[in-house]
Amino acid sequence: MTAAKRPRPGEARDEVDVLVEAWARERPDLDVDPMRVLSRVTRLARHLDRQRAAAFSAHGLETWEFDVLAALRRAGPPYQLSPGRLLHETMVTSGTMTNRVDRLAARGLVERDLHPDDKRGVLVRLTPDGATAVDAALADLLTAERQLLADLDPDDQQRLAAALRRLLVVYGDT
Repeated sequence: MTAAKRPRPGEARDEVDVLVEAWARERPDLDVDPMRVLSRVTRLARHLDRQRAAAFSAHGLETWEFDVLAALRRAGPPYQLSPGRLLHETMVTSGTMTNRVDRLAARGLVERDLHPDDKRGVLVRLTPDGATAVDAALADLLTAERQLLADLDPDDQQRLAAALRRLLVVYGDT
């Protein structure tokens, strides 16, 4: 490990520092530097997943339910999308989406409407109960996300967001 990559004196160490040092010691023939970033991203993602689940659960939602309801809410009035657009927004298969819409409709969170321009098609529309649930869950999620980022000042947050964007653009996650 080079001096530039070690935590600065007085800077907190984490589990990733320990595992990177161990790998560097055990496999000096390998460049373990990617672990410094990506192991932290993975660990942070686990914390975020737990926060998301808690925020959604407090409002009676599973993560997948929030994802579908959020896609509809983001669409703006009249808060409806075609099943194909929902597939694109949530990145699941059509069979999975059909099952999800069925389950959300049974709970009264979405409704299916006939597509006005396609007699064979339908639109999935957010109900008032669905809008209430997704809005409340989003507010709680944002509170949790602010807490996760609390140790970074706004400039650090902007730099981190920009760096992560550069990594994700490669995968088409824009």
